[in-house]
Amino acid sequence: MINDKTETYITAEVIASFRSYLITEEKSSFTIDKYIRDVTAFAEFLGGEPLSKEKTLAYKSHLMECGKFADSSINSMISSIRALLKFVGRPDCAVSNLRIQELPFNPEEKNLTQDEFARLLDAAKGDRRLHLLLLVIFSTGIRVSEVKYFTVESFRSKLEKVRVTVRCKKKNRRVIVADELKREVIAYIKENKIESGPIFRTKSGKPLDRCAIWKQMKRLCAKAKVAASKVFPHNLRKLFARTFYAETHDIVQLAALLGHSSINTTKIYVKTTESEVRERVETVVNKMIFAKIKTTLSA
Repeated sequence: MINDKTETYITAEVIASFRSYLITEEKSSFTIDKYIRDVTAFAEFLGGEPLSKEKTLAYKSHLMECGKFADSSINSMISSIRALLKFVGRPDCAVSNLRIQELPFNPEEKNLTQDEFARLLDAAKGDRRLHLLLLVIFSTGIRVSEVKYFTVESFRSKLEKVRVTVRCKKKNRRVIVADELKREVIAYIKENKIESGPIFRTKSGKPLDRCAIWKQMKRLCAKAKVAASKVFPHNLRKLFARTFYAETHDIVQLAALLGHSSINTTKIYVKTTESEVRERVETVVNKMIFAKIKTTLSA
């Protein structure tokens, strides 16, 4: 869609057309909803006035000054708006992302530990479906949007080893299912007499969506005594990444398992916490510097 550069307006009709375009681009429903939410907020800021680079810059300043958003969230919103501006033929109105210095560690308040995951599993024992779902996401590292590909049919394979095939970002990827997890899933299928289709489903038979899974996980927080800031589906995927990497130190294989196109993305997943980095620094400094100083002084 291309408009006259002097008279480009972001109307409800334009946003609806943008949504249709995103669908044809095979974006996930979660991505589409986020893009539409971001560009709708931008349109409201414009207040019916035509696009201009100055107004986009003003919106960027507004996001920075309102104090509601982290820099990474602002960059995500800017990316959504950039996609819209390209769609309407006005890339000249786009603005650059904020420059963010990458931390060498993960924030403690968002870093889910193995012990906390064990407590979440224990808290979910009364809900067989949720308990198994937590195991599946953690044991395979799949995205929550990929849960729907765990179907009865995928566990009826004639192959000795089950390999679930998922599709995300226009790419197919085989997910390796460990034998212990395979037995758990097959037992669940039999217990619940699920004949076909998605294993993790609503009462109506539809696949559990991201929002439903998120809400169910949040309900475990109090019982498990785990901070709510750490409990969301993507954190299980990150915990799988850190656990696999700690065991294998094979970041190339891990990137393939996670379905990452760039190892730089995988590197973000395997960051340790500040306390772990501090412990390593202490070890290196004490061993390589102060221990030698003491040896020299005592000689």
